[in-house]
Amino acid sequence: MIITYEQADGTTETVSTSDLSAIESADIEGAMGGTAWREVEDRLRAQDPTAMRAVLWAVRKRTETGLTFDKFDVPGWRRRLKARLEREEIDDVLSNLLAEALAASEDSAIDTMLPHLRKLAHDRADIDAALEAVGKGHLVKDPQDSAA
Repeated sequence: MIITYEQADGTTETVSTSDLSAIESADIEGAMGGTAWREVEDRLRAQDPTAMRAVLWAVRKRTETGLTFDKFDVPGWRRRLKARLEREEIDDVLSNLLAEALAASEDSAIDTMLPHLRKLAHDRADIDAALEAVGKGHLVKDPQDSAA
């Protein structure tokens, strides 16, 4: 997942959970009350402020060694903090949907999920590329839809 935080000065801080160390991931789990990493990821997809804040905190601790989670705040989080899917996660979702769709011989499960994936994707072009990669290029929408 990509976590972005738009600073008060307009600059954007971008971090990827793929860049976290095992210790940082464990710190995030601990800061969230012993939450398993799978649940952290689920909460990130749901735009949970505590999960997004925990990831940002873990990365900031690299340079601000005394930073504690209970003192770390993210002002204006509703409009300035976002979690988005990376290409690898999009591929995983589409692979799972594809398996379900093939079992039912239909594309409707994929087609239903596409608007949600497009909204969560960090780079919306990854959705079209992932569809092409799994042989579902016919589900790619108008290029303007991907840029929106």
